[in-house]
Amino acid sequence: MHIILFDVMLNRRILRIKAFKVLYSYAENPDLSLKEALANLDTSCAATRDLYLYLMDLIPALTAEAARRTEAARGKFNPTEEDLNPRLKFVQNTIAPLLEGNPDFTRLVAKKKFSWDQIDVFLNKLYSTLKVRDWFQDYLDAPGQSVKGDAALMKQIFERELEDSEDLQAILEDISIHWSDDLPYALIACIHSLDEMARSGNWSYPPLYQSEALKGRGVGADSDSDFVHSLLTTAYGRFSEYSAMVADTVSKWDRDRLYTTDIVLIAMGLAEAEAFPEIPVKVSINEYVEISKYYSTPKSRSFVNGLLDRLIKDLEAQGRITKTGKGLN
Repeated sequence: MHIILFDVMLNRRILRIKAFKVLYSYAENPDLSLKEALANLDTSCAATRDLYLYLMDLIPALTAEAARRTEAARGKFNPTEEDLNPRLKFVQNTIAPLLEGNPDFTRLVAKKKFSWDQIDVFLNKLYSTLKVRDWFQDYLDAPGQSVKGDAALMKQIFERELEDSEDLQAILEDISIHWSDDLPYALIACIHSLDEMARSGNWSYPPLYQSEALKGRGVGADSDSDFVHSLLTTAYGRFSEYSAMVADTVSKWDRDRLYTTDIVLIAMGLAEAEAFPEIPVKVSINEYVEISKYYSTPKSRSFVNGLLDRLIKDLEAQGRITKTGKGLN
């Protein structure tokens, strides 16, 4: 999978992306108020964990589909020997009962009104695909059954079959507009939960922010929620100023060719550099250059890098950006 591993729902890279998307909405719709922008940010953050929960609920749903298909095969007019004596290892996997027997999981799924019942075509197709996979057959052939082995199989399903599934992407886009780019992050969170279930035999709801996870482990950490709210608030409040700085820095000919995404990315970088003296300038620049690779043009990487570096130096010369401490410049 071509994504970065992490063990919570949202780390700061993802939070920067979510704030960038909201600021881009403001750039396209200046009537969007700060209150509305922050509300959109909160909704977007919560949506990633909702998607995680929905994907975890796929495990009981797929298990039920396998059980239904197995029982239907037994009732065929001319059943084969395999139909009459199926291998039930997947149908009897230990992960689905762990989730369905967890009151927190079932309560949360019910509260969100999540269900795969109306998406039986996708479940049928997915199970049919699994049955012809060599690695799925290897799982069925392996002796014994354990939470660890079943979790490893579920991880393979999530990694191999879901990330690039166009059918799944279409389903998610129909359910929530906030899920369009969140599938890779939610899948990794699912994989981490399966690892944890393999170790402990239990499921627990992952913390939304990385800082929450660190504090839960006794490690002091600044609030990621405060970070992303302050970041968006600063970028929102100074967006007109930052946009003018970008326009004044480029030539008149280039000014007409500026992409909104690049302006927003540079504004985000300037806001972070000003609002967070403890974050090294190089870190801020590198983060928005990385984001530009996925959300802007092929030339944006060098443009965002060069202009951010120049404008931050200008603000440092004015005394508006001051970084203190080792490695902060």
